Amino acid sequence: MEDIKSIVAKNITELRLLNNMTQMELAEKLNYSDKTVSKWERAESSPDISVLVEIADLFGVSLDYLVRAENIDERVKENKQKQTKYNRRVISYISESVAWIVAILAFIITSLIIGETTFQWLYFIYALPIVMVIKLIFNSIWFNPRHNYLIISALIWSILATIHITFLYFDINVSLIYLLGIAGQIVVILWSFIKKPKTK
Repeated sequence: MEDIKSIVAKNITELRLLNNMTQMELAEKLNYSDKTVSKWERAESSPDISVLVEIADLFGVSLDYLVRAENIDERVKENKQKQTKYNRRVISYISESVAWIVAILAFIITSLIIGETTFQWLYFIYALPIVMVIKLIFNSIWFNPRHNYLIISALIWSILATIHITFLYFDINVSLIYLLGIAGQIVVILWSFIKKPKTK
């Protein structure tokens, strides 16, 4: 079994690296020299109990955490999961932003070619259903599938609003199209009550 000095050394090292901190930076925060921190991490010496408490507070862990061998692996795994979730969220937002960027580019280019702004604002209306489709795809792959019902509802109403606004531009009122939205919403609500069979 690993001795306590080696366990503390390993945990201090891994916590420091997880927090992107150098030995010098850790030493400055604890009012020690980097040589002392280096000795701690090589298990040549060990910090006294008051310093261990400071280190635990600094990294947001318990004192018990610092002296146990199995905890660090769980923290590394948890941090990786958080980082992966964060990265996926950012990728999702970037992908959604692309639809708005395309709409802005189309607005600018069309306005420059025509020389005036008339129908170009419709590009932003058309971007909304596209954003909902992108959101639905990423949510289905990476996030909570139960949220798909809300996204599908938003997609239905945004498509109907897009059609309605487009026709209004040509002075044609098609407000009855929202009856399709009510029917579609009922289907989505009923669909959300379907339970998947439990696997044994």
